[in-house]
Amino acid sequence: MKPFVLWMTGLPCSGKTTIVRDLQKDIPNLAMLDGDELREWFSPKDFSKAGRDEHNRRVAHLAKLLLKHGVPSAVSLVSPYIENREAARQIIDSGDQFTECYVKCSVEKCEERDVKGMYAKARKGEIKGFTGIDDPYEAPPDADLTIDTENESLQDSATKVRTFLKEKNLL
Repeated sequence: MKPFVLWMTGLPCSGKTTIVRDLQKDIPNLAMLDGDELREWFSPKDFSKAGRDEHNRRVAHLAKLLLKHGVPSAVSLVSPYIENREAARQIIDSGDQFTECYVKCSVEKCEERDVKGMYAKARKGEIKGFTGIDDPYEAPPDADLTIDTENESLQDSATKVRTFLKEKNLL
């Protein structure tokens, strides 16, 4: 197995972290870089565009460091802007060891899955700049891999990722 960075992007509650947790069951040493967890201690809770850009850069540098030390990582980060994901690919600079995976799911379905009530708070105006409600999510026009969690089971989605990584000789 070669180390890799699997950059999971998608709306909040689209299934990014859930898929990574499933992958961790059989990918030894797979580090999960969860955007919400990292924001708690790694970046300020600044959800402005500049704040999101900086958080994205910091997570990309951490993923690059793990890759350099031979640790495969899966980044579970909304990373709502195309330029964020392009910057991550450039920062990590690992060629075929970097995979952008778009976790596709409608806002409506994400709202149904939202156990924290973030979407409801955003709709009431209690959370400003929430991705998918009053801040845009720019879907990747050419992701390396697209998973449709609205229409695929967790097992199907995780299997799709494993198969993709095997085809790239990363697993």
